[in-house]
Amino acid sequence: MKVLVTGASGFLGGHLVDHCVREGHHVRALVRPSSAKAPWHGTPGVEPAYGDLRDPRSLRQAVEGVDVVLHSAARVVDYGRRAQFWDTNVEGTRRLLDAAGTAGVRRFVFVSSPSALMRPDEGDRHDVDESVPYPDRWLNLYSETKAVAEQLVRAANRPGFTTCALRPRGIWGPRDHSGFLPKLLAKMLDGRLPDLSGGRRVLVSLCHCDNAATACLRAAEAPAGRVGGNAYFIADAERTDLWAFLARVAELFGGRPPTRRVPAPALDAAVRAAELLWRLPPLAARREPPLSRYSLALLTRSGTYDTTAAARDFGYAPVVSQETGLRDLADWVESTGGVRAFVRAVR
Repeated sequence: MKVLVTGASGFLGGHLVDHCVREGHHVRALVRPSSAKAPWHGTPGVEPAYGDLRDPRSLRQAVEGVDVVLHSAARVVDYGRRAQFWDTNVEGTRRLLDAAGTAGVRRFVFVSSPSALMRPDEGDRHDVDESVPYPDRWLNLYSETKAVAEQLVRAANRPGFTTCALRPRGIWGPRDHSGFLPKLLAKMLDGRLPDLSGGRRVLVSLCHCDNAATACLRAAEAPAGRVGGNAYFIADAERTDLWAFLARVAELFGGRPPTRRVPAPALDAAVRAAELLWRLPPLAARREPPLSRYSLALLTRSGTYDTTAAARDFGYAPVVSQETGLRDLADWVESTGGVRAFVRAVR
């Protein structure tokens, strides 16, 4: 197949490029002209395409002659104005769908997120499946715009143009410099991450980058009648005790697990204060808040996801275990110059 990968200079996008090449596909990698060179640069079978989700002309050029689009590009940070999220996550997806459908692309796989279903006031949720409806209100702009974009993708499904959405949870693994795990690791090594578990187990689903990339390719190859118009949860095989996992990661890299507890009233006050400050345009547009309702929810709410539908419809099965993933992560960090060099590079 000829595959267009958006967000190809990013963490998951780079792994998507690698997996496509290993399976013998030709890749067109959509990156911004200002993007730094990605690890795949110069790899045979990979053709860079310079463009932007905000530029319809560049998208029309990028999809020309393409069989499959793997759309992983998005604004994933926890700060910014509504217009920024909407233009990238919603309108950018709409522009890409329009270009792909007009160009005769036959398969469009959208990388969504379980965050698309996150409500402001919900508690723990276990073994969530695809029957759960979209909320009327979302926890933050990222959650809202991913949900709207996902619905656009699913509604675009039609004969000859098969669309589907995948919802990997907590993607982690080598070559990640800006995701949840490197940020938490940096805070743990600096002693800046308190234990927010409240003394209870927070059970979560995570998704290794190789498992997420494998799911995207299996969905791209599945019969149209099985996957068209659907959304699927994707996760590792393990159900993870989040704070025990973070303690192990800290020890793996020579740090100490978080032990300092924060009283709930103080934590709530800190979140309210941060979110109030981050309404100021200079902060909201440029910097991530130290704490938000969204980041707190990811660290304190249990959330596990059922991948039965993905296994049934396109044969999804995790290819990397958590144990193997942690060993590979440690090897990669060592190859970057060690954990201190890695932490300095975390954006």
